Amino acid sequence: MQQAKQLVHGTCVAFGARAALLRGSSGSGKSDLALRFLALPSDGGMAPRLIADDQVIVETQAGRLVVSAPDTLAGKIEVRGLGIMTLPHVAQAQLVLIVDLVASDEVPRMPPEPLPRITVLGVSVPNLQLAPFEDSAPLKLKMALISAVS
Repeated sequence: MQQAKQLVHGTCVAFGARAALLRGSSGSGKSDLALRFLALPSDGGMAPRLIADDQVIVETQAGRLVVSAPDTLAGKIEVRGLGIMTLPHVAQAQLVLIVDLVASDEVPRMPPEPLPRITVLGVSVPNLQLAPFEDSAPLKLKMALISAVS
């Protein structure tokens, strides 16, 4: 299978080797949700980690999607009010979930099962809608990452 690659706008976080791409317009809460997700405790030897903020490289490897940060952005995240900060990060992880950030009233109470899927570079990935500023959003993101079927 031929390797494909693209640069996308978004923020990407990982829990263990599984990553979620957070999508939304500028100011929608991508970096804020990522920062709160990164503050969650480690669990079962896995820790929440940053992959990339603002720009994410998505590429196919052996029929799976792998995400990483452009070299100039590795480990950096924009923290509104503080500027660009450097945090622990991982170089890459498998993309298993795409999360669209929406207003609370746009999040379905019970999402369809299975989740809708989005095709990126020929690979289908589950798509979830989350309200980023809810107190429970970081925990919901962790639970979705753990249970995502890639």
